[in-house]
Amino acid sequence: MAKPARESEVLASSLVNSVTQAFGKLVDLWNEMGISRELQLERMQTAKAHIETLLNEMIEEESNLKEKIENDIEIQKSQLNIVRYELKLDPYQVGDGLSIIQLEKEFRLALEGALKEKQERLTKLKQLQLEEQRLCSELYATPYYIPTGSVPSCLQLEELDKHVQQLLKVKEQRLKEFFKLRGKVRQYNKEIGHTPDGTLESDMLSDEEECICLTKKNLEDLELLVHQLQVKKDSLIASRDALVKEVQVLWDRLQQPQEKQEQLTMLASRCPISEAIKMWEEELENLEVLKKESLKQITFRVRQELHDFWGKCFYSEEQRAAFQPFLSDNFSEELLSQHDEELLRIKEVYEKNKHLYDNVHKWNAIGERLGELEKKSTDPSRLLNRGGTLLKEERERSKLQKQLLKLGEELKKDTEDWEKENNSHFLVNNQRFLDSMALQLQHHKIKKDQPKISLKRDECGTPKSATKRPAGGVNMPPPSKMRKVNNLLVQQAII
Repeated sequence: MAKPARESEVLASSLVNSVTQAFGKLVDLWNEMGISRELQLERMQTAKAHIETLLNEMIEEESNLKEKIENDIEIQKSQLNIVRYELKLDPYQVGDGLSIIQLEKEFRLALEGALKEKQERLTKLKQLQLEEQRLCSELYATPYYIPTGSVPSCLQLEELDKHVQQLLKVKEQRLKEFFKLRGKVRQYNKEIGHTPDGTLESDMLSDEEECICLTKKNLEDLELLVHQLQVKKDSLIASRDALVKEVQVLWDRLQQPQEKQEQLTMLASRCPISEAIKMWEEELENLEVLKKESLKQITFRVRQELHDFWGKCFYSEEQRAAFQPFLSDNFSEELLSQHDEELLRIKEVYEKNKHLYDNVHKWNAIGERLGELEKKSTDPSRLLNRGGTLLKEERERSKLQKQLLKLGEELKKDTEDWEKENNSHFLVNNQRFLDSMALQLQHHKIKKDQPKISLKRDECGTPKSATKRPAGGVNMPPPSKMRKVNNLLVQQAII
């Protein structure tokens, strides 16, 4: 601090010298002009007064400036503390040993920085809140709370930004779900020929953005709408399929051209379900008219089909006769309806027990074939066959008997299960099948044992002396051949 003091002293001394020299020159001028001593003193007093006034004014101005700077410092310091409090920052600290001007600059720059940060936070807050408000309005969500009129902290701005990003993700997910549901609704409407009949459907099918509502409730309503359309579609499909089934039955009964059937089926497959239902309903009405005109022929066809299913279900004559309308000649809608009901009933019986009936048919077929083979086994002429037929028949008989036993076990179990479930006997041609099956097995067992008994009886009663070959007539095989055949029969009987 010594150097500035010396400079100021030199400057002050120079100023005094300058004033002294100036006054000396003035005195010389005044003397040359002959101005009296009194006037010279008066003028010197005036000059002194001017100099003193100027210096006093300068002192006052500098004092005012100092006071103003000090006031500014206090104001800036106060404002800075307020702003930093709003910004959730600690009070501003300055270094020691600073001059008034340095302090003013320090506080001024700090205040400008704080105000700038405040403005930036408020600007970002406004942007985030505008976006949040739009998203909350679209999603019907709760906004992130920040007290109105306050300056948000950095943490609050960060959390608000995260909240906005989360809402954007929710919006994206709901938009995806919305478009998926809208696509389903449009597809269902196209398939079933449905026209939107409510504000919700109309709004969701609109391509305008303002009509898109992404609230949770709205999406739940859309899911419910999709479910309702699915149920409606299923119901329409069931109605259509029922109509198609009725039409196909009448097509078969009325012997409608195949080309006509294929054409209507193709046209109906290209239409919405509701339009297809109308087409099938119209066709059914037309066929009903034709049916009334052909009741007798249709009834005969139904009777033939009924007769076939009775056979598949092994109905006896008594069971068939129980359906008295079968013999009626009074052809009418009521008679045809009775036949249709009986046909539907017997079809249901057959379909419910199809596996069991099919196995019974298989059982009967094997039994019939075994009967044929047994009948052939009693024919003496079969011993003359040299083509290996006898061996083939015996192999077939053995195979069929194994199949019969295996199938019998399966049928016995299935039949017993059926009788337990229905609490009644399983009848085939009005006889309990388990009883008739046991008789058949016993019959085939006896038939199987008969060749062994016959062979033993023949061996005991036949003389061992040689016999003469009859001349002419039927060519008999030589004794050696006969022995081979007999031995083969014995072996097969044992097997």
